[in-house]
Amino acid sequence: MSAAPVPGFVRAVVRSAWIAWAIRAALALPFAASVIAKLGNWPGAVAESVALGFGHPVWIAGATIATQAIGCVLLFTRRLCWLGAGMLAVFTACATLVAHAFWTLEGAERIAQMNTCFEHVAIIGGFAALAVLVHRSCAD
Repeated sequence: MSAAPVPGFVRAVVRSAWIAWAIRAALALPFAASVIAKLGNWPGAVAESVALGFGHPVWIAGATIATQAIGCVLLFTRRLCWLGAGMLAVFTACATLVAHAFWTLEGAERIAQMNTCFEHVAIIGGFAALAVLVHRSCAD
């Protein structure tokens, strides 16, 4: 059984450079906002690292900002989009395991953290889809 034909307007939207930019912007937005917030409140960024139990919180805060900023910039490149998507996906996976460990909680907090964890899994899936789509478009 073959797939249903794709309507022309859907094909045009999917191939639109504007839509590709909007997808990248949507995925980059929370990370870019985090970079701006952390740079605007460096003591808060360090305190966040301390609260999560990291040693060397100044280095962790700096590495977080660098990873997020570089990943965002790379998302908007054609040749290295996959690298930016990969960086932000791995960062998101690690941060989610540390900051949203719902399996250690109970009650309403467990449910709230589980929902946040699964939302982050969806973001990771978005990065994977973006990397695949950009790679395919480069191969064309």
